[in-house]
Amino acid sequence: MRDRVKGGGMGGAIGGGMGGLRRLARALIVPTLAALAAAGCPKSKPAPGATAEGAAGTALTPGAKPIRIAMIAKSSTNPVFLSARRGAETAAKDLSERTGVPVEIMWLTPPQEDGQIQAQRIAQAVNEGASAILISCSDAGKVTGAINDAVARGVSVMTFDSDAAQSKRFSYYGVDDRQLGEDVMGELAKLLGGKGRVAILAGNQNAPNLRRRVEGVKAEAAKHHGIQIIGTFYHAETPQDAAAEVIRVNNAYPDIKGWAMVGGWALFTKTLLTDLDPKKVKLVAVDALPTELPYVEKGLAPVLLAQSSYLWGNVGVTKIIDKIFYKKDVPEIVSMDPVRVTTETLGSWARQLRQWGFADVPEEYLKLK
Repeated sequence: MRDRVKGGGMGGAIGGGMGGLRRLARALIVPTLAALAAAGCPKSKPAPGATAEGAAGTALTPGAKPIRIAMIAKSSTNPVFLSARRGAETAAKDLSERTGVPVEIMWLTPPQEDGQIQAQRIAQAVNEGASAILISCSDAGKVTGAINDAVARGVSVMTFDSDAAQSKRFSYYGVDDRQLGEDVMGELAKLLGGKGRVAILAGNQNAPNLRRRVEGVKAEAAKHHGIQIIGTFYHAETPQDAAAEVIRVNNAYPDIKGWAMVGGWALFTKTLLTDLDPKKVKLVAVDALPTELPYVEKGLAPVLLAQSSYLWGNVGVTKIIDKIFYKKDVPEIVSMDPVRVTTETLGSWARQLRQWGFADVPEEYLKLK
């Protein structure tokens, strides 16, 4: 059973050329509302205990027991997960008004990636009375047992971004990671004219979503006989570590023509803007947060494949409320479509990010057509 939520709703509008003011307005407003509607924003009658005023979004039920959702992303220092947190908190506020029951987000994300700490945080969430858990798994093997234990104790678990497919989680929300890896390599091959030595930047070796993306990159590369992958390079998922690894590998292999980046870590810092020459090397990376946009403008990363990370939290919380409050059936897989961001679509994507609450979007990009 599968459901699909468009990645921010911008894919079709961005790909179509953005002609005309009316079309632009629709691209910025309508798709986001559609995405949230597709996410299953509740429309059914309120569950017992919710007041009519609460269901209409005007009041909370006095004395109602809060629905507490523990959110455990991979790393609290990674901007994509901070945007997911913002999406979750926005959904919690909206759903509190809609249901008449307080919906609270417990942010239990570790500072750095660590599957074992995530497992501990799952147990902590259960012990602290969480109603549900929303988690992006750093290491499926280390968290599956904790997820199953939480479910056995009556706590619903949903995954996003990085799944634990063998666990008892009720649903996963995110992109098709293998297909995303294929798309990254396909875009890079086009930029290189189908030939050249390339490297893969791969983040945490234990993350199941990243492993599948790497598989996709390699599968697509095999279709291009002129493309040679020199290696897959893992690193701690911080901007500094990622950028340092790119520079180290580039120094060791000065004939590298391209990088297939299955995550955007290295572009969260400006380091590569000065250390790499866009005339000599091209990057295609996953994600397109405000700090990454200059790489598109400068031509170093002509294509970014954006995950609508805000929706990880927003849709995830909405689906959890669908299940535990409205008692709806939630698909086991809720698919997110990535959004292709290029120089032609910088303006519309920048405005989408600002609409989602990103205050650090450069003003010059907001003014682009």
